[in-house]
Amino acid sequence: MRTTTAARAAPDMGAIHATYAEDGHVTVPGVFDTARMDTAVAETEAWGREFLEGLTPEKRAWYVDGGAAMANVLRKLDNPHHHRAFFAALARDPRLVALVEDLIGPGVSVYFSQIFFKPPQGGGPKPAHQDSFYFGPSDPEGLVTAWIALDDADEENGCLRYGRGTHKGAILPHAAPQDRPFDLQIADGIVDTLDMRPAPVPKGGVSFHHGGTVHRSADNRSLRWRRACAMHYVRNDVVFAKPALPYDHSLVLRIT
Repeated sequence: MRTTTAARAAPDMGAIHATYAEDGHVTVPGVFDTARMDTAVAETEAWGREFLEGLTPEKRAWYVDGGAAMANVLRKLDNPHHHRAFFAALARDPRLVALVEDLIGPGVSVYFSQIFFKPPQGGGPKPAHQDSFYFGPSDPEGLVTAWIALDDADEENGCLRYGRGTHKGAILPHAAPQDRPFDLQIADGIVDTLDMRPAPVPKGGVSFHHGGTVHRSADNRSLRWRRACAMHYVRNDVVFAKPALPYDHSLVLRIT
């Protein structure tokens, strides 16, 4: 039976906040019902077809993962909150916003957002990184990523893996392969010393992680899709003074 908004129990905010503070991430199941996630998938498929038609050769490496067999399969789409009304509404969902504000404080905006695609037996890994390295927030406690599972995400199809407690330490050095300048990542030798644990998320659930939490995902070895929408929320008093990549501040969506 599909879950409905009325049937979902209120989350335990105290337990959620405590886990997030200790581990640097927390998973909350059932934030959205499966019907809404089905609509989200349909939105990404329609937008993806439009995007591929207009994709220039020089941009393909940024958005398409793999060789000839994956030539028409996107690995990501940027800023769905700006380009698709459905995702703007998702970002404003009261249940989601309440969780975000409990973690980083009141008065928030979406600074950046992404759709991630891992097709069956084809979606590649995402190397370890920290979101705060990319964004450079003036207050690390004022940034949280809400990773919304559009499909069930588990170890077989490439769920996130988090470095437990890494948000309590420093932002680590990142570097990018020469042929993938956008793929800033932490060296394997450093990641191997961290307590990296899988974080499965059921469809409609949300995994929240601190900007300083090291995270990565493996490839999709299953026969199932693993799609997700990441909303990067920032408290409105936070300034992104030292971003590692250029971001268009005109796309920031004020929520509260």
